[in-house]
Amino acid sequence: MRIASYTDLRNNVDHYVDAVINDCDTIEGRNGGANDLVLMSLEEYNSIMETLYIMSSPQLVEDIRQGEEDIKNGLGIEVDLEALKKEIEALEEAQTVDIAAL
Repeated sequence: MRIASYTDLRNNVDHYVDAVINDCDTIEGRNGGANDLVLMSLEEYNSIMETLYIMSSPQLVEDIRQGEEDIKNGLGIEVDLEALKKEIEALEEAQTVDIAAL
């Protein structure tokens, strides 16, 4: 995480945005202690929000732990991801409505 003043952020916004996007960096913008901010990529933000969502649900956390335990005990199911992808695509195509035909 880099720390920069608001003035530095304003004067070098392109540099900091590039660092966030290209280097997965996080920038802490400081304004003398009031109204500080954090600049991060949308991908990083979404990852944090997803983690918070998962961790806020005790049932979901337990389901994940149980799934990990099942895998350790050999109870997992091997899935061909390419075949699954094709199956999902076929289902999506079947659900597509041809508006011109209506």
